[in-house]
Amino acid sequence: MDLLTVVGLITGFLAIGLGQFLEGGELRSLLNTPALLIVLGGTLGAVMVQTPFRTFKSAIKLLPWIFKPPHLPFEENRVKLVDLAKKSRQYGLLSLEDHIEKEKHPLLKLGIELLVIGVDKQTIRQILESELIRVEETNKRAAHVFESMGGYSPTVGILGAVLGLIQVMGNLSEPSELGAGIAVAFVATIYGVGFANLLFLPVANKLKIYIDNQLHHDEMILEGLVSMAAGESPNMLNYKLINYGVHHKHEDKKKKTKRT
Repeated sequence: MDLLTVVGLITGFLAIGLGQFLEGGELRSLLNTPALLIVLGGTLGAVMVQTPFRTFKSAIKLLPWIFKPPHLPFEENRVKLVDLAKKSRQYGLLSLEDHIEKEKHPLLKLGIELLVIGVDKQTIRQILESELIRVEETNKRAAHVFESMGGYSPTVGILGAVLGLIQVMGNLSEPSELGAGIAVAFVATIYGVGFANLLFLPVANKLKIYIDNQLHHDEMILEGLVSMAAGESPNMLNYKLINYGVHHKHEDKKKKTKRT
């Protein structure tokens, strides 16, 4: 669970509400259903028009990552790759066939299949790199959906402000009706800018970080499989992979320390 995301969201929106209160304003003045409908509905609609269905669906699937990042077992897979290298060096690459069915990681499973059927190291690298690029591009297009929402949201907020002002201009002869229109005008602008900078853009940037981390993890697997295809020693392979995921090792140690 990424508590920093939760704390960040609460801090951002709470700071705005607290600032409004300290300025002497009422918090309920920031709650306006028509303005919220205009901003969220308009932003979502614009993104739906822009985005292919498959990419939009991928974006929805990636969204939980901001609260629960994907598990990247660097150390576990490094040890697994070294063990596979030892086995293949002692018994040959065909001995890895038993691991194909048991392996759950799709890239590692594909790489073992290629090793078993005797594909050369250059071709293995090309195939796995193509798969890495495909996954990275798919995920980054999905993250771009939220980036686009951050771009559309302020503009839709301005649209909401204009709609509120139209209502104001249409009711100049009835002063009692002016308040609602003015509220929609200003609150829609706040919603547009606020959602863009406190929600949509931060979500997009955080997803990009996790996508890069996943790519780094999969690059480790790729290097391990190519090394096995080249017949490198398990010790050399271990030295090549030892520095992958160093940052994640420190994070895991922190989490374990907090639990104890």
